[in-house]
Amino acid sequence: MIGDFLRCQDGVLTLAQARLAGVSQDAVNRRLRSGHWRRCGPGVYFVDDRPFTDAARIRAAVWSHGDHAAASGLAAAWWQGLTRFAPDLVEVTVPRNANGRRRPGSRVRRRDLTAADIVVERSLRVTALPLTAIEAAARRGGGAKLVDAALQRQVELRAMWTAHLRNKGRYGSPASRLMLQAADGGARSHAERLLVGLLSSAGMTNWKANFPVAGYRIDVAFPDSRVAIEVDGLAFHSDTEAFHHDRLRQNAISLAGWQVLRFTWLDLTEYPERVVAIIRQAISAC
Repeated sequence: MIGDFLRCQDGVLTLAQARLAGVSQDAVNRRLRSGHWRRCGPGVYFVDDRPFTDAARIRAAVWSHGDHAAASGLAAAWWQGLTRFAPDLVEVTVPRNANGRRRPGSRVRRRDLTAADIVVERSLRVTALPLTAIEAAARRGGGAKLVDAALQRQVELRAMWTAHLRNKGRYGSPASRLMLQAADGGARSHAERLLVGLLSSAGMTNWKANFPVAGYRIDVAFPDSRVAIEVDGLAFHSDTEAFHHDRLRQNAISLAGWQVLRFTWLDLTEYPERVVAIIRQAISAC
């Protein structure tokens, strides 16, 4: 039974699980003295015959704060596959009345989460994906790309708004609200303004906004080079009908002899230099 726990739990084990498997407190102490087991927190151990992975580190940090603790923020985002890299500090959310203190390698947030905001994934309590996305996006090193990643995972924008409103007043709440507002209705126009600002800052001229081609309006056009630039808002993945219409529109513009470049809100905010370089290359090639 110990082996089953360790295989499924990244080498991390609790005292309760050890006792369930028939290991006494004395036997646990002997394993700790021998160095075969390592204490990670109160009643939480790592069996030191394997690498101490990021998954083991996050699991041990959460379990060290008790049965009602949950991974949140960037730790939950990594656990749920929204980001590639695990954070150095593991954010753990615990109930307001929870005992205990912050432990090395973790950051504690104290608030009461509803059942709707908690899921169990691979035997670990983590914040549910809608809440994870908006909280992690507001953390340093997060950003709107995590909201975008959640939308691509078919998380509804409405579910993120509901999670946000259910947890108002939490750390990072104002930043989350701004990102949700951008995704909810003005992200596309905001993206267009960002693009225009980039072009102006780069000293690029001879472009026109809302230029008519093939019965459609191009967001930004370089008529002399016949280069059309289309921009997508933060939530463009979540609207299937709009996505289909944009593809019909793009095909018609291409058939009219224009080269079409598409950029997302994230491209413009995260990689502005790359956007400008691609536009310059397209214009110079014509």
